[in-house]
Amino acid sequence: MPETPAPATGAPPVGPVLDLVIPVHDEEVGLERAVRAARWFLDTQFPYTARLTVADNASTDGTWAIATRLADELPGVSAVHLDAKGRGRALHTAWLGSDAAVLAYMDVDLSTDLSALLPLVAPLVSGHSHLAIGTRLTRTARVVRGPRREVISRCYNLLLHGALAARFSDAQCGFKAIRADAARRLLPLVADNGWFFDTELLVLAERAGLRIHEVPVDWVDDPDSRVAVVATATADLRGVARLARDLAAGRLPLDEMRAALPLVGDASADASASARHVLLRQVVRFALVGAASTLAYVALYLLLAGPVGPQWANLLALLISAVGNTAANRRLTFGVRGRSRAVLHQGQGLLVLGLAWALTSASLAALHAVAPGASRAVELVVLVVANLAATVLRFVLLRGWVFRARTSTAPTEEVAR
Repeated sequence: MPETPAPATGAPPVGPVLDLVIPVHDEEVGLERAVRAARWFLDTQFPYTARLTVADNASTDGTWAIATRLADELPGVSAVHLDAKGRGRALHTAWLGSDAAVLAYMDVDLSTDLSALLPLVAPLVSGHSHLAIGTRLTRTARVVRGPRREVISRCYNLLLHGALAARFSDAQCGFKAIRADAARRLLPLVADNGWFFDTELLVLAERAGLRIHEVPVDWVDDPDSRVAVVATATADLRGVARLARDLAAGRLPLDEMRAALPLVGDASADASASARHVLLRQVVRFALVGAASTLAYVALYLLLAGPVGPQWANLLALLISAVGNTAANRRLTFGVRGRSRAVLHQGQGLLVLGLAWALTSASLAALHAVAPGASRAVELVVLVVANLAATVLRFVLLRGWVFRARTSTAPTEEVAR
């Protein structure tokens, strides 16, 4: 095996460059074939030092006996046993207990062609990315599987894109890798111990601003797969709902993770891209909140203009809609939650409102000076245009001033090496 450079992921590793984990539960039939095939590939085709770890999660058949025998017989093979079931639990334990610089896993059925392993791992070794995933859902992937599994997979990923704003293409392909430094920060935040583990890990990584590299894979469905599709789908839906609630409530401390996990290369350019993404998301949400506020403003103005006159109607409509607008933008656009500084934010919002009121009132006064008999429709047109200008001003002030300073018991295990 050729000499390998130290990975660009922090301090040089004590152990191998890669730890490839095979999580198993009651896999006595296919385990030995998978381990021998993977170990042969690592020894003959893979340029980095690598360990192969079998992570047995509570098997009730002969899986653990086979794993320990292979660990004793084959150099570079180890085995970890957990008393509790769960693929996520197995990966969590094996990865956090590893001394490798890059951690990966593959399914025991060898559905994914191992030729994709080097493209999967290389961006992590070089420091280009934090995580890497195999994807079956790109045009360059070669996939053999039935239409039922294809439809389920694509629908699930569409759900993730809609419910969690995920941008990665394939959450559940059993072929993933992560840098050890990223794993140490991310894994304690992942609550799921089963099949939803992959999805939760990727969503948290993406929300933290980490870079995810995707590799098209050659993948052949295992006709003997014992995954319970209905039960797994139900658990995944519960996981999506839980994760969406946690993210919306701001319960997950993701803000500091990006700065703590730098990339090799032009970090300033990457940070700039991340900042542009945040700005775009804020602009979209601010626009949606603003559209709702404008409709409320128009309705209030029409309701009040007759009884109190145009100027008072404008002031009252602005005041009422602005309070709701500030509260909505505080939570939805700028992600500020809780009661801390809520009153201060509303006070600052009212100061911003004063500027918006001055702009719209001046526009209305100018209209009446030029056309004293202007109709209600003309007044509304002038006020809506003035409100658009005031909206831009509000976004700049809210973003740059008001909200600028935003704010388990481990299972028992036995190791055979």
